Amino acid sequence: MLQGWGALILAAGAGRRFGGYKLLADLGGAPVIRRTTEAVLAAGFGDVVVATGAEHARIDAALQGLSCRIVPTPGWEEGMAASIRTGSAALASCRSGLFVFLGDMPLVPAHLGAQLAEIAIQAGYAARPVVKDKPGHPVCFVGEAVRDLALLKGDQGAAFGLRQRSDIGYLPTDDIGAILDIDSPEDLLAAERAWNSRVTSATSDSAISRGALPKP
Repeated sequence: MLQGWGALILAAGAGRRFGGYKLLADLGGAPVIRRTTEAVLAAGFGDVVVATGAEHARIDAALQGLSCRIVPTPGWEEGMAASIRTGSAALASCRSGLFVFLGDMPLVPAHLGAQLAEIAIQAGYAARPVVKDKPGHPVCFVGEAVRDLALLKGDQGAAFGLRQRSDIGYLPTDDIGAILDIDSPEDLLAAERAWNSRVTSATSDSAISRGALPKP
């Protein structure tokens, strides 16, 4: 469990490149942002904050019934840094560290949280998953790194400057959800395929455990 850790989900942008509001696009019968938030909540973080902006009211409605805090971002138009500063301030009581998630990554492997936390502590600053040498999310920050989030400006994301540091840990994984974000309708189709594959696999595993299907 990750009770001492905070999780920040960034959901403040307007998402203009998508051709609509991507965080409210349907994925398996629920909005993308709800799927992302459900995945994060399932990991057992001590506190989960969703930093909103352009569509605060609609995001708030989409997340009704979930055990998270929805925090509006003043000046969200500045860029991603504004929501990171707002969210990290809201999670200041989480002393162990902070995870940053992107709202448009509904298949994010939040279940890797405990491993990432251990790697970040050992590295001394931060840790993130890597899929075939491509860095992914979530990014886990500890100590000085959490304080540095308050210094970000404009479009600087949480991973700004990490490549230049030596105190970053990496967790290799083949989970495509760590790098699958939704910036276009084509990305949404890819997410739908991955989502349906997971649902089919989970249904099959459940049937096998009940004895309804033979083990492969």
